Amino acid sequence: MDQTSDTKSRSNCSVFDFDQSWYELLTEPEKALLDEHSVSINFKKGETVCKLGAFASHIFFLEKGLVKVYMEERNKNLILMLSTQNSLLGLASVYDGNDKLPYSISTFTDSKIRMIDIQIFRQLLQQNSNFSYRIINLLNENTAQIYGRFFSLTQKQLHGRLADILLCMSTRIFKSDTFELPLSRADLGDLTGMSTESVIRMMKDFKADGLIDMYGKKIALLDISRLERISEFG
Repeated sequence: MDQTSDTKSRSNCSVFDFDQSWYELLTEPEKALLDEHSVSINFKKGETVCKLGAFASHIFFLEKGLVKVYMEERNKNLILMLSTQNSLLGLASVYDGNDKLPYSISTFTDSKIRMIDIQIFRQLLQQNSNFSYRIINLLNENTAQIYGRFFSLTQKQLHGRLADILLCMSTRIFKSDTFELPLSRADLGDLTGMSTESVIRMMKDFKADGLIDMYGKKIALLDISRLERISEFG
């Protein structure tokens, strides 16, 4: 895949890739301070980690698992992104004066999340410029990706949106052309801006066209190149 197509796939993807390089930029005393003011909590599949509008007391570091970051209003959800191991969540609340969470987080799989005291995180941002610069870059990359996601949601046809999500999960989450889908059809609808019925119909269309195969919750992507073309021109 060339650099241009790789950039497109990243911008349309619902999964943001974090790494732990931000932690390595802390000094040993700073690491000790952060570890002292954080705690790891295990969450079961389907549990809510935090709710939109709640007091922002922590930054969330996803040590393992898969979660969704979403906005909710009445009975409708809009999934902003999926997050996997090593993700930092809640950064939008890190600046002073923003004491409310701008989105909700819940788990798709059993997950382990380290809750970091937000005041300590802010202190480290103020005293360590390299660490602060890395966090700013992560925020900028995350924002750029969300812009790409919304372009996909508003400008692409249904087939293109679904192809985006399937390719994203294959390359960024499972790193395999065959995987067991932890999301329901309703979740796929929230990700793609479609109704559950439309998702079911599109999945059947993809299977009939030889693009994918399905065995219960297991999905196999059979024709990656055609799915990429659908994603690009969808």
